[in-house]
Amino acid sequence: MNTYTIVKNRILSLCEEKKITINKLSTESGIAPSTIKNILYGKSQNPGIVTLKILCDGLGITLAEFFNTDEFRNLEQEIK
Repeated sequence: MNTYTIVKNRILSLCEEKKITINKLSTESGIAPSTIKNILYGKSQNPGIVTLKILCDGLGITLAEFFNTDEFRNLEQEIK
């Protein structure tokens, strides 16, 4: 699994866990729904760290919590 897929899946699982929709995440974070959907549907496969931080703020978690998963810890190096 690549980094993009793990980021996308993490956003979706956190929304499910917190029982919020993409539109609610947009409202809470101040990020346009189209930006979030571009990340989730593959149009934007390289979201910036600032965007992820703002999404985390909207989810009520830290960046450390966002990345604190086995999937992120076990990521293979992208450049070989």
